[in-house]
This record gives sequence, structure tokens and C-alpha cells, in this order.
Amino acid sequence: MDRGVIAVIPVLVELSGENRVLARGEASAAAEALGGREAREFPPIDALVALELPDREAARGLAARLSLARRCLVPLDGTPTLGDRLEVEGRSGRTAAVRRIGSPSGQPDPVILETGRRYAAGGGRIELRHPERRFWLARDEARIDRLFEEVGTIDRRQLKARRMPALPFQRPVTLPPHLARAATNLARVRRGDRVLDPFVGTGALLAEAGLLGARVYGIDRSATMVRGALRNLAYIGVAAEAMIEGDAGAVDFEDPGIRFDALVTDPPYGRSSSTAGEPADRLVARVVPRWAREVAPGGFVVVIVPAGAAPIEGVGPLLSAIPSRVHRSLTREFRVYRRPS
Repeated sequence: MDRGVIAVIPVLVELSGENRVLARGEASAAAEALGGREAREFPPIDALVALELPDREAARGLAARLSLARRCLVPLDGTPTLGDRLEVEGRSGRTAAVRRIGSPSGQPDPVILETGRRYAAGGGRIELRHPERRFWLARDEARIDRLFEEVGTIDRRQLKARRMPALPFQRPVTLPPHLARAATNLARVRRGDRVLDPFVGTGALLAEAGLLGARVYGIDRSATMVRGALRNLAYIGVAAEAMIEGDAGAVDFEDPGIRFDALVTDPPYGRSSSTAGEPADRLVARVVPRWAREVAPGGFVVVIVPAGAAPIEGVGPLLSAIPSRVHRSLTREFRVYRRPS
């Protein structure tokens, strides 16, 4: 599988605060799925990750993919001054808001006030509630203010609308949609990809993959979970290509030659999950490598396991293991593998 990189414009992603390491990993992986990569020379700025993408359309697509972020921005040349650039932008005659990343709204900021004044001097109009354009200032490590324009925001409301209480089939424990989306992005899922979850559960991971345009396949040993996952997928508008009941280490799809572009799974663990008496580590070691072999060369395998779980052999090189704390006694790892080319 050729995932070549074509990088043209810099794009900055403002990360959310819940897990910066996972958020950065998600943003970088999602950019790669869109033909981009992490930027190599952009000055570091707190709470932002610098990427390179083919164009603004890809930047808007990135905003539509991400879950652990707030917005996507493109830098604007501030020379000779930020005010000069805003005055030029004001010639569009459109309404705009100018704010600073990480600064509480309502706090006086002389630079913001001056740049807003210059935008108005150029012919634009400042409108804070529903502006047509949004400009942001952020200070780099050299204490230099840099100017950005927002090209897309992350719609966290849609993620909340897919939480368990809103779905027709519910279980006490399931992967929240924002983490399911992050895992799917770590797998670099693209439109048209075949994505497999051999421990489908309530369908959270396949739901996010399907919303990204993937063709989704699932396995679960429980007929109740298979039926419930299908109900949840249908509820959000995702149709599974195939969903089968049985031991994921033994069953197969009707087409035994099918190959997948990615495997994303959250295997059962803990008292609330059923492993039919098989130790969770042993179950994962038996099932995940079996299906990883059906992932195309260069494809990704993402497995969410409790921190400290045994290594999974026979999958491919481990690219990263990103911890995510669930509560005081449980931390999970998002393990990302890549199939050998």
C-alpha cells in the first residue's frame, strides 16, 4: 500500500487538553491519511502541532476527522507587521473575529485590539458572535506573535451525540466516540478502506471508521453484541459490509481471500467483559496476529489494551504505545503497529 506524502501548505492544529500525546498522535496520523505529514521546520508553539497538507481543502478535511482538537489554522505572513496584514485582509469587506489561542475571552489584549482596529481600517468589520472569518494569534517560543486564520473547527457536539446514552443498543462499558475516532485516525483510515474489528462490542470503532467512509467488517462471539452493534451502526447511518458471530480466532468471512487496509480493535478485558474464561492476554495473542496477517502490507493495526499488557507478537513493528488514563486504577494504551511491506 503506497501512502505517499505530498506536502504543500502548513496547517496548525490546536490540540484539546485531555491527552496531548494522544491528540498529537491522532493529528499527525490523520494528516498522513490525507497526504500530509508533520511539519519539520515550523517554530514550536504551545498547544499547537504543525503539519503540512496538500491544500486548504485537505485542512478542512482534517478538521472534519479529528476528535482531540479544537480547530485547524493556516499561518498568515505577518510582515512587516501583523496589523499591516490584517489591514490587507480587511479589504475583503467581510466580518471577522480576532482572538488569542489559550487566552480567556473578555480579557483585554492590546495586540488583539490593535489588529482588530487595523482590520476595520482596511474595510472589514469586527463581529465576535458569528464572524465570516476567524483570526487567531499565538506566541511561539521566541515570544513572537504569529497570525493564523481558522479554516475548520472540530465539531465536538457530533461526537457527544454518538455517546452511549444516545444509542439504541447500550452497555455499561464501551469506548467513548472521541477515543474511538482517535484510534481510527491512528490507523490512517481513508475513504474506501476495508477496516476490521475482530472484537466489535457495541460497534464504536466501526462506527467511526464508517463515518470516515470506510467499508467496515466485524466479528464478535456474542450474537447479542453483533445484533446490537448493527443497530448502533444503522442508527448513525453506517452499513456494515459483513458482521459475523463466533470466536474471532476460528471463524472466517464468506470470502476467505478478503484483505483489509486496517485493523482497529478494543479487546475485552476486566470483569464487565466476556472472554469465555480465556485470559485476556491469551485471547489477544491468539486473535490479533491471526487477523493482522490479513491486513495489506503497509497497513496499520491499532489495539487498545490495558497499560502493561503483554506484548503482541506477530503483528509488525510497534510504532507507538500511547497511554490514556481511564480512571485512577486503569490506564489503557493505544498501540499502533504497521504491517511489514
